[in-house]
Amino acid sequence: MAEKRHEQDRDWTDAHVERWLPVLPMLDPDIEGAVTRMSRLTVHLRRVREQSLVDFELDRQEFDTLHKLAGRGGAASPSELAADLDLAPASVTGRLDGLERRGLVRRTPSRKDRRRVDVELTAAGRSTWRGAMAVLGHEEERLLGALPARERALLADMLRRVMLVAERDTGAERGSEG
Repeated sequence: MAEKRHEQDRDWTDAHVERWLPVLPMLDPDIEGAVTRMSRLTVHLRRVREQSLVDFELDRQEFDTLHKLAGRGGAASPSELAADLDLAPASVTGRLDGLERRGLVRRTPSRKDRRRVDVELTAAGRSTWRGAMAVLGHEEERLLGALPARERALLADMLRRVMLVAERDTGAERGSEG
């Protein structure tokens, strides 16, 4: 059960839960508090990510493409990127054209099949991707740094157990990235 907190230890969600308890007396304050905090945290991190994209002059699609490419060691075929991004190959071609014009990726003849091309991150592309990632990573570390390592591991484990139920019950795809 949620405990009464000192004013300096209260967050926005504490007031939210207190406001709704009289309206919904069967509301579990711990469930409402956890779900509301997770939602607000997700919104906060999304805003940080979006600001980092602005700061690094990337749109979301460009970042996603660089991210998927970086996740393959910095090189992939356009068809692999299309599969990773769940896009039609023509859509990937358009994205790659823009990234190549900006010097963030380069297309090179495939080492496996000379009729095809591979896409590689350039030094500028890797630097841009890492910079945008570092902004979000720093904020995640700042926020979760409020917990000691043992509690971070416990939180990660508890959220894993919740997600296993969500994935099993909804058929959610495992391993998809946000």
